[in-house]
Amino acid sequence: MGQDDLIRLDNVTKTYQAGAPPALADLSMDVAAGEVAAVMGPSGSGKSTLLNLIAGLDRPTEGTVTVAGRRIDNLSESGLARFRARHVGIIFQFFNLLDDLTVEDNVLLPAQLAGASRRVARARAGELLERMGIEQHRDDYPARLSGGQRQRVAIARALVNAPELLLADEPTGALDTATGLEIGRLLQQLNAGGQTLILVTHDSALADRYAARTIQLLDGRLAPAGVAA
Repeated sequence: MGQDDLIRLDNVTKTYQAGAPPALADLSMDVAAGEVAAVMGPSGSGKSTLLNLIAGLDRPTEGTVTVAGRRIDNLSESGLARFRARHVGIIFQFFNLLDDLTVEDNVLLPAQLAGASRRVARARAGELLERMGIEQHRDDYPARLSGGQRQRVAIARALVNAPELLLADEPTGALDTATGLEIGRLLQQLNAGGQTLILVTHDSALADRYAARTIQLLDGRLAPAGVAA
């Protein structure tokens, strides 16, 4: 593992049911700290499985997954939950905000789960909402916000514990083009500040514009160079 690798997968296979083709097959790859890597591929190519394994939401059937210097494939459930809370922020296509919590409380949630003091967490949440340009909505509920504003709240929530790694699963998929570009620029600014980012997208323009490199998946394997997914 290179000293600056933040993520490394070694010979990872993930099979969901016996006899079915694996979702990922003997996959090895790494992502350096501070890098933006896009993951692309057709539906069913293994993109979501890869993201779930890196996030510690799922375990490989074979192989090892190392994130932030720690092997996570053999952690206990509680160990994985602690690992995720501290080291990984996730942004989803449909935001996954809790509608009965205010914007601020949505952002505070991961900090509470990680056991941060409320005072420290509130200061961090306020700072992030300001950076995301939605400070004025801190007491609103998500239903009152536009899609772009909701994704900004989701990004603030993903960053509240200052994770080394930010995973974005189709972060612009539910947004119109102009708003998608805004969110792309925001992610680019975060990376310019040193944030490592993995971007799962079907939007090749987004990948080309914002990622240093693109990892193409095809049937659970890395596509050979030059094969467009």
